[in-house]
Amino acid sequence: MSSYLDFEKNIKQIDDDIATAKIRGDEHAVEILNKNLEKEVAKVYKNLNEYQRLQLARHPDRPYAIDYVRLLLSDYYEIHGDRAFRDDPAIVCFIGYLSGKKVVVIGEQKGRGTKNKLKRNFGMPNPEGYRKALRVAKMAEKFNLPILFLIDTPGAYPGIGAEERGQSEAIAKNLFEFANLKTITIAVVIGEGGSGGALAVGVADKLAMMKNSIFSVISPEGCAAILWNDPSKQEQATKAMKITADDLKKLNLIDDVINEPINGAHRNKVDAAKELGNYFLNQLEELSKIDKDELVKIRMDKILSIGAYEE
Repeated sequence: MSSYLDFEKNIKQIDDDIATAKIRGDEHAVEILNKNLEKEVAKVYKNLNEYQRLQLARHPDRPYAIDYVRLLLSDYYEIHGDRAFRDDPAIVCFIGYLSGKKVVVIGEQKGRGTKNKLKRNFGMPNPEGYRKALRVAKMAEKFNLPILFLIDTPGAYPGIGAEERGQSEAIAKNLFEFANLKTITIAVVIGEGGSGGALAVGVADKLAMMKNSIFSVISPEGCAAILWNDPSKQEQATKAMKITADDLKKLNLIDDVINEPINGAHRNKVDAAKELGNYFLNQLEELSKIDKDELVKIRMDKILSIGAYEE
């Protein structure tokens, strides 16, 4: 672990003690400390509040889209470019095998380290990224391949160049086209689901969220700045906005919540990937039983039911 959150102070202390005991070669102390670590992790993560889950969704050690691709797919290769402007590293597209099933994966990719964060634009896609996603999705539809979307972005890039190249049009077109794709689509928020930047790759037959992820129309800091003219009230905003996986499941805005390891995906990437992979495989099995035209109808009915008011 290279990064600890404020509520993980005791966990950090035990981790440091374990490292020291290993240097001393004290195996007995390591064994005792590992048991203490398990108890402390269970205690801390059992009752996380909304703001703590927001912190976990943004954790720098949390697995990103490419991490899951490497852990879940075999014989995969990456597809680049929108065939109109350029490639966007903030959107990654792969074709490969998930437990022997050929699939297409489209994900939003943040970076690690200064150089890679700049390359990936901090996970904020430009229009060419969304157009690349659409190009690959249309290819998947043509060859009857299921699409797995991995959502993880603070939002679509709001820069001048992005607006000049039609950011809003690219997002709107994806919403329309993905709603009508005649192939299986499954979307999962693996970290941050930031507004239209997330929706642009989030229209699917099934929409799920990892347990410690968030999905919102605006960042809590932005919400606090607008409502209370004070971005520092982000914790209060996080609770009020109902942006956690459990909250959105209760509101019927998502279909499922995918459990993470007790100590969070950032501390156990392999087990987190297993949970995600099992979810994909289970949903693929169920959705493959439905006719493609019926899939589109069910998908559209679900979308149109969101926000419907009944007296």
